[in-house]
This record gives sequence, structure tokens and C-alpha cells, in this order.
Amino acid sequence: MRLGELRIDEVGGAEGASGYLTIDLEALGRNYEALAHKAGPAGAAAVVKADAYGLGAERVAETVYQRGCRYFFVAQFAEASKLRPALPRDAQIFVLNGLQPGSEDICAYENIIPVINSIPQWRNWARTARKLGRRLPVVVQFDTGMSRLGLSPEERPLLAQEIAEQPDVEILFLMSHLASADDGENAQNWEQLEELRAITKEFPGYKLSFANSGGLFLGDAFNVGLARPGIALYGAPSGQPSPMEAVVRLDVAVIQTRTVPAGAKVGYGGVHVTSKQTRLATISAGYADGLPRSLSDRGAVYFGGIRLPIVGRVSMDSITIDISALPEGAIGLGSLVELLGPNQTLEDVARDAGTISYEILTALGHRYHRQYRSIASGRKSHVQ
Repeated sequence: MRLGELRIDEVGGAEGASGYLTIDLEALGRNYEALAHKAGPAGAAAVVKADAYGLGAERVAETVYQRGCRYFFVAQFAEASKLRPALPRDAQIFVLNGLQPGSEDICAYENIIPVINSIPQWRNWARTARKLGRRLPVVVQFDTGMSRLGLSPEERPLLAQEIAEQPDVEILFLMSHLASADDGENAQNWEQLEELRAITKEFPGYKLSFANSGGLFLGDAFNVGLARPGIALYGAPSGQPSPMEAVVRLDVAVIQTRTVPAGAKVGYGGVHVTSKQTRLATISAGYADGLPRSLSDRGAVYFGGIRLPIVGRVSMDSITIDISALPEGAIGLGSLVELLGPNQTLEDVARDAGTISYEILTALGHRYHRQYRSIASGRKSHVQ
């Protein structure tokens, strides 16, 4: 029987658990290999910020390292410091937000590489290199039109001067970030590519890093240098057709079932009123577990391939679903329903919630029992 057609006490591995988040490391490894192949000779990094989009940075990083990945991007220094002991020394970890003042020494000591986004960050890193008496590696990010992070066009002449005067810093890559890569028709993609080409003329001879998940599927013109896939690694297409495999499955337990008459009010505020006699089930997850309140009266779960709509408001710890489409007695206390899986993707849930797959994935909470499907053995390891 498939997970989702079982009672929770028949699954095993987690006494008292009310939901299972299954993370398929084998599928994730295949996704990395497909993305690295698409990236070509320059290869692909793995973006593992936000605890690998909520799936566990150490487990994800170890998995793709085994598949040949040697470049890992996080957002904050604390993430890099936590990840560093999990990876061999030849793995390079980059901090996308760069460094806050005062963290340069420990960053250099732990063999972590900052992405420089401003002249003050550059100067702080160069000062650290001089103090330590050795060249320190760095990645320099340029803003090519997103107006978020990176050196502005006006700062580029000053950076060129700083580079000439500071031989203590070794630039590994010049990088920028695509703002609209999930929309292949958006003219901003080409505008940013042209700006990157202008930068390479001003700073010749350096390796590049440009394409994110969506950028890898925009065409060969955007595949310049080291690619930095994030959401595609975890199974979502980032707005473009892609061969990515699903990595995450979420099944949640039923707490209670009941039959209510026509005119019954369901959930907080009584915003849902039944139009006929209805069979309901309440499941043990809510917005505290990463299932947005905006799924109220819009989203659904599945059981045995049958769609069961969410009725009423999503609560902090529970959701009510209409199970009238199932045979009576088909589910009860301990039955598992599918929130993410073969019948419902991250994109489906995100669409129903009026958000993006990134937000759904990164919000999945830690009250679920996490099961990692081992890439080496095909078995599951259990992590609370």
C-alpha cells in the first residue's frame, strides 16, 4: 500500500507523529546531476540557504557532494559556519549576503568565502587579508538591474581602483542574479545579460556565475560560468519547463471525523457553511506547520487519488477537509492524507495559496517526522 492509504500506526518509525515529511535524497541527487549536465563545463553549485530550503542543509549538501558538487551557497555567515564541518575541505562555501563587520576573521579561519556586495565589505575583507598576511578568496557581486544586492554601476570604477591597489584579495568569480528568470518572456532577462557583458569588458579575465534555476532554462546565452540552482534542485521548475523530479512528500494524519447537517458552520468565524449533509475530517497540521492560512476554502488534500477540499479557515494546528467524496469509513483516526505528493505538487499548493513554491517549501515546519530516503541504500533514515 502507498503512504497516504495507510493509518499512521501502520507506518512505524515515529511514535506519536502526526505527519510525515519524506525527503527523497536519491531524487535530489539525480536533480543535481541533471542541472550540472545542463550547466556544461563550468558546472553547477548548490544553493543550500535557509537550511537547504527547509530540507536540512547538511543532508542535502552531503548528498550533492557525493554527486560531484564542490560549490555551496548560503545567505548568511551563521549558515556557512554550521555547514562547514559537514563538508570536506575541498568544498567551497559562499555567503551571498557577504559579511557583517567583525565577522571577517572567523570567516577566514573557517575557510568560508564571502560574496562582496559593497565597497565597505571589500575594504573590510582586504584589511583582514593584510592583517593575516595571506591572500583571501572572494566573489564579487554586481547589480545588473535587480536593485537588491551587488555593486552599482557607479561603484564599478572605484572597485577597479581598489582591485589594483589591493593584491591581497583573490577574486574567484564575478556574479550577478537574475530577477525574472522564472518568466522566459521577460525583457529584463536580456537587459541583465547585456549589463553583465558590459561588466566583463570592464573586468576582463575573471570567471563568472550568473544563471539561477530559471536562468538554466532560458537558453545557452544565459549559461555563462558557474550556475547556482536553488529551487530546481529541490524539484520545482521555477517557472520554466524542466525535467526536475519531486523531492518532497508530505502526508498528515487525521485526528477526527464527523458528519454535520446542512447549515453547519465550519471553523473559525463560521465562514464556511455546509449546503448539505457533509462528512468532515480534521487533520493535524496548520499554518504553524507551513500550510498558509490563505489555503482556507481554496486548497485541498488527496486520499487514494481523490481530491478532498479544505473547508473553513486553516487553523494554527489543524485543517478541516470535506471527505464526502470517499466511501463512508474509508478514513478515520490515524489515516494519512497527501498534502504534497504524486497528486499535488509544490506548485499546486502555492497556486491555491496565492504564493510561490519557495515559500511553501521553506515554511514546512519541524513538527512533522522527517524521513530521508537514503541515496546510498534506498532506505529511509528517520530524523525527528
